[in-house]
Amino acid sequence: MTDTAEVETVLAAAHLARRPARRAAATTRAGWLRALAAGLDTAAGELVETAHRETALPLPRLRNELVRTIFQATLFADRLEQGTLFDTRIDPADPDWPMGPRPDIRRTHLAIGPVLVFAASNFPFAFSVAGGDSVSALAAGCPVVVKAHEGHPELSRVTARIVTESLREAGAPDGLFGLLEGRDAGVTAVRDRRIRAVGFTGSEAGGRALFDLAVSRPDPIPFYGELGSTNPVLVTEAGWKHRADEIVTGFTESSTLGSGQFCTQPGVVLVPDLAGFLDRLTLPAVGPMLNQRIADGYGRALESVAEHPDVEVATTGPASPDTPSACILTSTARAVLADPAIVKTEIFGPASVLVEYDDPQQALDVLEQIEGTLTATVQGAAESDDQAAEAVDVLAERAGRIIWNQWPTGVTVSDAQQHGGPWPATTAPVSTSVGTGAALRFARPVAYQNMPAATLPEELRR
Repeated sequence: MTDTAEVETVLAAAHLARRPARRAAATTRAGWLRALAAGLDTAAGELVETAHRETALPLPRLRNELVRTIFQATLFADRLEQGTLFDTRIDPADPDWPMGPRPDIRRTHLAIGPVLVFAASNFPFAFSVAGGDSVSALAAGCPVVVKAHEGHPELSRVTARIVTESLREAGAPDGLFGLLEGRDAGVTAVRDRRIRAVGFTGSEAGGRALFDLAVSRPDPIPFYGELGSTNPVLVTEAGWKHRADEIVTGFTESSTLGSGQFCTQPGVVLVPDLAGFLDRLTLPAVGPMLNQRIADGYGRALESVAEHPDVEVATTGPASPDTPSACILTSTARAVLADPAIVKTEIFGPASVLVEYDDPQQALDVLEQIEGTLTATVQGAAESDDQAAEAVDVLAERAGRIIWNQWPTGVTVSDAQQHGGPWPATTAPVSTSVGTGAALRFARPVAYQNMPAATLPEELRR
């Protein structure tokens, strides 16, 4: 655990680094990210072995996740060098502007200041110490303070050491990156005036508590929390008619991937033929949960939903003393419309609720009960599907990413990616925590009016 004196040291260093980081040119920041990526790549063997020992995640999965993490840093570096990461606007002086003479106005984005990142447990690379929040904040020119996740403390320390050494060798300012451990250290940092924004990935309860701290400060700060998500799936009548076997196979793989420990796991699935779906379904054995706390939470959430009088446990997969069993719960659209709580509980693990509907309108009525979610999926016919159009419109009101005939558990890192959604999926539905748009969370727009070129940020000197 990080003691009070160490917390002060880390926060003070980040505060001192804020101006050198903000003033660094985009190409300089790109160099920092490339050095970070190279450091992770060089230490890949040590990182993967450490992660495997602490999380029990399989080695191929960890290797792939580290590749993603390295790519992520490189992509942000590319966009910084290309000048496309942030929106820059220039309005030259115009004496004939319709509302009167217009002065020269140039708008860019400046780093918001030190960012506190709460690492996630289920992605020990991509959403942890050197993950998306850290990389996007560094790309924006913000010092980063990471609160390590207790699920992989050794990996967090090793990763932080590699990142810090890589940044130092690249000429980055001291204090640009720091690590804290322990709940008290994280709470102290949220309250500290030197922290100017927070990125969080975790539970709804934990995220809401920290969000309340961030916005109740004398100087409220942005809190970008990714919380719970049920990720509903609609199987249309036409989709079921033409693609039933494919749909069940895809669902099984997606719902049990990583023992269901994905924030995009398809937790609620609307189907027109429940018996036919179950007849085609065979649940596989899954691996161990990341830690006992998550395993206990899975058991409690599963029991809570299964105890509902209109929910049945339809089938379970193999289990062992060290691993949970995958589980399929079932209900009906009529029951959900009477009590929408059936589809509002996130079961973080390899369990999903199948909801049988009688007709397309009833399916839409159920979708109207869904709360904010990271993803929503429509499994339809290969081509024309009249039921899908209105469903997509309803789902777009509730989700950050709408998927057609694929599954939500793959979240690529790209320019157009959106990983967010209305509450309770996130605390900031207009932002994304994945993709190059994530950097916008940690940069503040500033307009410069009638300024001499020498005083302008580099990107506005044209």
